[in-house]
Amino acid sequence: MSVLEALAQVLPSGQISTNETIRKQHSSDESYHTPELPDVVVYPKSAKEVSEVMKVAAINRIPVVPFGLGSSLEGSVIPYQKGITIDFSWMNQILEVLPDDFLVKVQPGVTRKQLEKELKKYGLFFSVDPGADATLGGMAATNASGTTSVKYGVMRDQVRDLEVVLADGTIIHTGSMAAKSSSGIHLNGLFVGSEGVLGCFTELTLKIHGIPEEMMAGRATFLTLDDAVEAVIHMLQAGIPVARVELVDEQSMKQINQFNDTTYFEAPTIFLEFHGNEAGLKQDVAFAKEILHDHECQDLAFESDTALRNQLWEARHNTAYAYLHHYPGKKQMVTDICVPVSKLADAIKHGRKAVDASGLPGGIVGHVGDGNYHILMMIDVNNPHDLAKANKVNEEIVSFALACGGTCTGEHGVGIGKTKYQKKEHGEALEVMRKLKTALDPKHILNPGKII
Repeated sequence: MSVLEALAQVLPSGQISTNETIRKQHSSDESYHTPELPDVVVYPKSAKEVSEVMKVAAINRIPVVPFGLGSSLEGSVIPYQKGITIDFSWMNQILEVLPDDFLVKVQPGVTRKQLEKELKKYGLFFSVDPGADATLGGMAATNASGTTSVKYGVMRDQVRDLEVVLADGTIIHTGSMAAKSSSGIHLNGLFVGSEGVLGCFTELTLKIHGIPEEMMAGRATFLTLDDAVEAVIHMLQAGIPVARVELVDEQSMKQINQFNDTTYFEAPTIFLEFHGNEAGLKQDVAFAKEILHDHECQDLAFESDTALRNQLWEARHNTAYAYLHHYPGKKQMVTDICVPVSKLADAIKHGRKAVDASGLPGGIVGHVGDGNYHILMMIDVNNPHDLAKANKVNEEIVSFALACGGTCTGEHGVGIGKTKYQKKEHGEALEVMRKLKTALDPKHILNPGKII
């Protein structure tokens, strides 16, 4: 019996596709890595159907790649060994909102904005915002974070429980609904960030938060990167509860002005946001202003009006589009590292020099509150010289990050783009990861070639 015949026995025909257009749609992500078509794409509707697909794959030793929306940035969902791609877009139900427990249960295909819309009815929100309207299953798979992680934490901090289908089709739960537990090995931490190499997520129980009474957004411009980063460090040391704090470098501010027709100062700029009640927020903002001015802040603006606050953040969120619009025909190579916050200014200056030396147009943005920054480089993916230059920049910034106790990726994931740095970063611990992979997936059929 062929694999297609076996799949036809466990899924209706409308949930199986070998159409070339469909396969092309599942051959790549948002990265610059070379696409590869899967042999077949399946669209399960339940954990049981995913389990049956995995059983077919295990019997036939067929590679399986879980797929959300393809918004990953390191080739995590590209099926380089072909096989079966499991598209979770049909598993997109918000199963239960539990407002008294501050929890929500969702299927993996639910998107961030879909959940946001539903939670507003309850006066609640989900804190992780990676920018893209990614699926929650994909966000858990890459341990996504984003602009609010400085206050609320990353994806791993929001996951209470996962329903996971293992390589042999076994269905397990990794946690519970309890706020804490000392029982057993922490499987949530093992599976979140595993990028589909250990199992397929079919249900997630996530922590949610009350919408703050008041929000205040601000923009602060500095003469130097050192001043900007030191101002943030001192705000955090002072205990000011910053909800978002984002750094945009001078080159990126120029692109933002051109794209949005704005007239912001073209210098290192920090975008801030504070959440709280009215009285507390006034005190926090006043204290923050003192610290910002102590660090030679050149221009400072705060907005509490929702429309003006959103307009302020639009500039930061549109940075990538600003570059794409200015360099038509080119594609972005986006890479990220994370370092101790005390090393961030040096890391960004090092990264800026590396980009300038490459001759590639590009900018730097960063989640300055947690030491994570991104480089956006515009390249011609068909030009091997551009690719070589971009890879050289990537190598240089990763080496810098690892040398000062950081990591090769703060939130994009490893995929295939950063597998080569795993041994240098993790040492003998990489062998432990490989043993775990082999124990859970002895035939190595789950997203093969990724991470380890």
